[in-house]
Amino acid sequence: MTVAELWTYTVTTAPTVDLTGFKVEALDGSIGKVDEATNDAGGSFIVVDTGPWIFGKKVMLPAGVLRDLDLDTETVFVNRTKDQIKNAPEFDEKRYRDQGYRDDLGSYYGPGGAGSERS
Repeated sequence: MTVAELWTYTVTTAPTVDLTGFKVEALDGSIGKVDEATNDAGGSFIVVDTGPWIFGKKVMLPAGVLRDLDLDTETVFVNRTKDQIKNAPEFDEKRYRDQGYRDDLGSYYGPGGAGSERS
């Protein structure tokens, strides 16, 4: 997976649907709800409010980690475990739209990173 693919939806419906408020399911259980979602070409992501699961913190997930979408139940499925998401770089409310911050997340979730599919 290239860096551009990491920040691009592979789920075909996602760019046409507002994912805000959708439930988010990791490979091993629920992690929260979508607080924000973008459809930026080559830079899409969702911000997940984890509620009590990680003490009310938010996490940012590149669009490429979404593996499926269920419009009937308003659920987004991601191809990462809860631990991979919990151990990701901390969400930075001030920097999350900066390229440097995205590069850090890309290093974590992308090929060879601790939060990559094959880690």
